Amino acid sequence: MAVLVESKSFSSKPDWFMEAESTGTTIMAVEFDGGVVIGADSRATTGTYVCNRLADKLTPVTDYIYCCRSGSSADTQAIADIVSYHMNFYRAETGEEPLVESVANLFRELCYNYRDQLTA
Repeated sequence: MAVLVESKSFSSKPDWFMEAESTGTTIMAVEFDGGVVIGADSRATTGTYVCNRLADKLTPVTDYIYCCRSGSSADTQAIADIVSYHMNFYRAETGEEPLVESVANLFRELCYNYRDQLTA
């Protein structure tokens, strides 16, 4: 007599067919004739626990350039603060607003150089 045992750990779907996992952050940017409108949710979570319902995920780097943050709040805030510091110094030295390309390159360089230490 054959016994059929149903295992709850067995799935008929292959591993690569898993459902998409939500990372929990919603950030959006919409371009219009006069500029860009950006928005983000304000909830910070640790797993399923909501640790802050009023987190600010849009950080000003200059008067006209913002950083949209997701991931580790400590890491993303630190990187945004460092870039903001350098851009304020640039503005004080030159009297000019920094270009978006310059800001993006500084973000890229910092994230690449510290990629092993960042969890964002």
